[in-house]
Order: sequence, then C-alpha cells, then structure tokens
Amino acid sequence: MSIREDAINGNMNPVFENCAKNEGVTPRQLMESVASGVVAIPKNIHHDFEKVIGIGKGLTTKVNANIGSSKDHPGMRQELEKLCVSIKAGAHAVMDLSMGGDLDEVRRGILKNCPVPLGTVPIYQAIVETVEQRNGEIGDASVDHIFKTIEKQAVDGVDFMTVHCGITRNSLERLEGHKRVMGVVSRGGSFTIEWMRKNNKENPLFEHFDDLLAILKEHEVSLSLGDGLRPGCLADATDRGQIQELIHLGELTQRAWDAGVQVFIEGPGHMPMDQIMANILLQKRLCHGAPFYVLGPLVTDVAPGYDHITCAIGGAIAASAGADFLCYVTPAEHLKLPSSDDVREGVIAARIAAHAADITKGVPGAMEWDNKMAERRNALDWKGQIDLAMDSDRAKQFREEGGAYKGSTCSMCGEYCAIKVYKGD
Repeated sequence: MSIREDAINGNMNPVFENCAKNEGVTPRQLMESVASGVVAIPKNIHHDFEKVIGIGKGLTTKVNANIGSSKDHPGMRQELEKLCVSIKAGAHAVMDLSMGGDLDEVRRGILKNCPVPLGTVPIYQAIVETVEQRNGEIGDASVDHIFKTIEKQAVDGVDFMTVHCGITRNSLERLEGHKRVMGVVSRGGSFTIEWMRKNNKENPLFEHFDDLLAILKEHEVSLSLGDGLRPGCLADATDRGQIQELIHLGELTQRAWDAGVQVFIEGPGHMPMDQIMANILLQKRLCHGAPFYVLGPLVTDVAPGYDHITCAIGGAIAASAGADFLCYVTPAEHLKLPSSDDVREGVIAARIAAHAADITKGVPGAMEWDNKMAERRNALDWKGQIDLAMDSDRAKQFREEGGAYKGSTCSMCGEYCAIKVYKGD
C-alpha cells in the first residue's frame, strides 16, 4: 500500500512515526491529516534519508530551494555545492531543475547526497533529450519518451514531481481568449503548450493521467500539480487562464487521491499583495484543502537583484493565509543562474517568511523561539543571540565586524544602549 492508503486504512507505516517525531505531532494525528489530504509526506521508496518531513495543515511552513545545471553551466560539482549550501541554510526540500550536461548523472549525484526530499520537473529532461540528442523540436517529444522519463526519475528515487497536467485545450482557449502582458512564463508550461500546438492534441499528461498516477504510486512519488499558466507579472495575476487551470487541478487532485497518490498544488509567482489571501482561499476551496506550494509570490516586478525580498514579503502573506510550502527566489531571479551565495540568501529569506507566518498561524514552538531571543537580547547575551539566530554565521560575522565590542553592548550604541540605561547598569 502507498503512504496515503496506509493512512486511510490506519496502518502504522514507519514513515508516519519518523515524520511525526520530526514534526512534533503524534503519528495518529499525522495519519489522519494524510488520509484527509491536507498533509503530504514526500518520501520515495528508493530514496533513503533520515529527516522525513510533512507538508501541510498544522505543520511548520516548509521551504524549497531550486538548484540545477544549465546549458551554459552544465557541471555537477557546482550543483552539489549549492545542495550543501541549501541544506546548511535550512531548506526543507530541494528541486533539481537541471537542463544542461548529463541530466541523469546530475540528478543521481544530487540524490545520492540529498538528505531531504528531492523534486524534479521530468518534462525538462524529455525536452532537452529530444532537442539536444535527437535533433528534434519541442513538439517532437514522444508521449512514450515523456512517460519513460517520469518512470526513470521515479526509479532513481525522486520524492516529488512537478507535472503540468492542468493545461488542457479548454484552459488554453481561456488563456488565449484574452490578452496577457507576459503570456506563459512557466518553462514546463510553455513546453507543454508548444507540444499541444504542434501536435494539435490534448496535453498527454492530462490525457494519460491514470498512467502517470500508476507510476507515481508504484514508487511512492508525491504529485506536485504544476501551475503552467501562473502569472509572470502583477498585471496578469488572478486572470481567467490561471483560474481555469486551478479548477482542473482541483479535479485532478481528487483523482490522484482516489488512486492512492499524495498531492500538493503549485501556486502563482507574481501577484499584488491585496490578491494573495484571496488566491490562497480559492486554492484551498477548489483543491479540497490540499497543501499549497507557492513561488513567492513576488509582490512587485521592479526589483531585479532583490527578488528574494519581494518573494519573502509575498511568501509571508501567503503562508499566514494558509500556504504550506514556499519555493525560494534568489537575488539572481530573472537575471542569471544563481550562485551558492545567491542560494543561501534565497533560503534564508524564505525561511524568515515561513517563520513569521508560523507565528501568526500559531504553529507550536514558533513564538517560543522569538521569546527566547528576546530574553537573550534583554540580558545582552551575545553568544545566546548568535546561537539562536536563523543564520548564526551571519550574526557572528556582523558582531565581529563591529569590533567584537569588549563591553556588554554593541558598537551601535555603546554605553548609551537603551537596555543598559533602562536597567540602570
């Protein structure tokens, strides 16, 4: 039986005990949440790692880091470095979005060294191999090749896969029935649409959805239903194309659950702040409470070089409204392949957003962390503050750059420190 089927039937799978311990809940509570679909536990039977996590209602908001090679930077070494940086910075999951070099070698190398759930977008590999190795075009990818790629990655141990099943002829008609500023910005979404246009056929990932589910269930891969029609700028947010795809994703969620496959839903990338809460509520309603995985959202389009900040603002609002999984954005977003430093900045920014939201959601332990920091600050306990910091290395660096102030205060206020003055010290 799959993890979902075990939960429904009350079978105490060891995965529940491991995950419950890491999440600070009881195995029984976790099983009930998985059975109802509001929590997913991404854990492929072929991928062994210690810290099994849950994503969804009642648990801490999780953060994902995207890494992966490109045609211009095809090596695996730099991606393994980014993996290490992501984990050290506190990412709960990682996605390999590689499109350059030996994709099997890169993915397997990352999987071998990945102590957290790993996700992929299988159509990337199917398209790259069709274009680069077979001298074809995007629309030449065969259905058989696409599904064999999905199966190969599942056998390798990928824990969750983003698959753009919600792009159908119907949703494409609605998208093309009105003008967007930026059209389609999802890479997987654009590949799928190009395939549909060239072949004049329905999306094979939608048409053969049951075959997809059979592969995912056999290897215990969680289904991340991709948002191929997500808005790529504020002007396109919450339009008919996005919402039509979301309606399809809700219908596919129920089919996946019925097949024993765990699901989470991917959400929009660019959105004005005043639309975020409505989008979260709409997704939860249309997709039956399934966990929601958002890219940001980015709340302005005019901050290239600082999009980890625009992402954190939107992520905090989204998570406080009920989003369960935040995909980081790095300062390099829209500009280049991120470096290891960019990755670290992105993870920390997303973790700040996630934690801020967990406080408002009343997640056990969230506010206690901040209370401990307040106590250390009030005591002018610098080591304690550094140890509690989300990024202890950065906190220690700044403390030392301030001259490692010899007194009990810092180099900002010195003897005029408000805390010291108030205490009469």
